[in-house]
Amino acid sequence: MATILILIIFLALVFDFINGFHDAANSIATIVSTKVLTPFQAVIWALF
Repeated sequence: MATILILIIFLALVFDFINGFHDAANSIATIVSTKVLTPFQAVIWALF
């Protein structure tokens, strides 16, 4: 039972980590496509 719980928590953390990459890419693409920031500035912004 504990093994299944640990596996579920691990999979949830992996999903959350991967999902963060997608969110960051979407936010950078939106900022750059609307020409609010340059690509370099958008990447620096995403670091924070």
